[in-house]
Amino acid sequence: MKLSTPIMIFFILTICIATNYHCAPTEPHSLKDAFKDHFKIGTALGGNQINGDDPQALTLTLEQFNTITAENDMKFGPIHPKPEQYRFDTADRFVEFGLEHQMFIVGHTLVWHNQTSRWIFNDEQGEQVNRETLLARMQDHINTVVGRYKGRVHGWDVVNEALNEDGSLRQTQWLQIIGGDYIQRAFEFAHQTDPQAELYYNDYNMFIKEKREGAVRLVKTLLDAGVKVDGIGMQAHWGLDYPSIEEAEASIVAFAELGVNVMITELDITVLPNPQQNQGADVSLSVEEQEALNPYKEGLPDSVQQQLTDRYAELFALFVKHSDKISRITFWGTHDGHSWKNNWPVRGRTNYPLLFDRNYEPKPAYHAVMDLEK
Repeated sequence: MKLSTPIMIFFILTICIATNYHCAPTEPHSLKDAFKDHFKIGTALGGNQINGDDPQALTLTLEQFNTITAENDMKFGPIHPKPEQYRFDTADRFVEFGLEHQMFIVGHTLVWHNQTSRWIFNDEQGEQVNRETLLARMQDHINTVVGRYKGRVHGWDVVNEALNEDGSLRQTQWLQIIGGDYIQRAFEFAHQTDPQAELYYNDYNMFIKEKREGAVRLVKTLLDAGVKVDGIGMQAHWGLDYPSIEEAEASIVAFAELGVNVMITELDITVLPNPQQNQGADVSLSVEEQEALNPYKEGLPDSVQQQLTDRYAELFALFVKHSDKISRITFWGTHDGHSWKNNWPVRGRTNYPLLFDRNYEPKPAYHAVMDLEK
């Protein structure tokens, strides 16, 4: 005889009461369930995954995450390689995947100095264009991309990595040609195109005091001018020993005091030696492969695995502490095999920066993070 679900539940509860057995509620089995009362939990998806070359990563994404960010396929270069050419195929699949599974979708990124098609800054003779031309091209790009996904992409990294480490504006061609208001104009164009979409400023190393203060000045200036800015993304390409909890916390608090959401974006923790003491995410940096910089080719030692576990546990404890300020945590990849950290800043290294290993299995760090919400 097959019992109906209500009868089965009544039967189980009767046994619990009769035997004085403690029937505990089912423990969360995913990150998105464990932290549903705190913040969204997300991952970045690459084109190989969206296009079906890594189906297990998509399965893992559906099991564990409720928000997705486009890793590369919505950046200027990949999506708009030539003046009259847009490549929307992969971006379309990314958005369709998110909508089908009722996920919060983040587009990354509209204005950046890297991975941007060089033609936008030059005329047909190869000469640098003027301010009016570049503004028009920026507006056309934003209108086209944001407009295509209006009402479907829920948030946009409008401007990415516009600050130097001292908090000053990075001397990009956007700044040199348009001037200091290029960031404001980008946000205005995005808001005009989709008034309902959330709009973010996103950058790395914002735990550094000078850069944090620069970001505060930048966003405050935008807000004072009436520009819609919904959040600040703190890229968390961090290490086992940096930043300190105090440094990260100071930035979370400072950004929240602006009245915007704080997001921990691009989260991964490198376990490898740090060449040149680099702590950022400058993709132009490349270091020749050296044996000493790739010490864990055969696997991660237990002692380092424990360090990674402890690090993730203390960071998530901080995030939960400030969950009234943090709206989203996004990992930069689903599993170790997919992480860009295997190739940056030294190509060919074997890194272990995420919560899931190359076999899509949860690591001790995953269980430590989940234990925070038991």
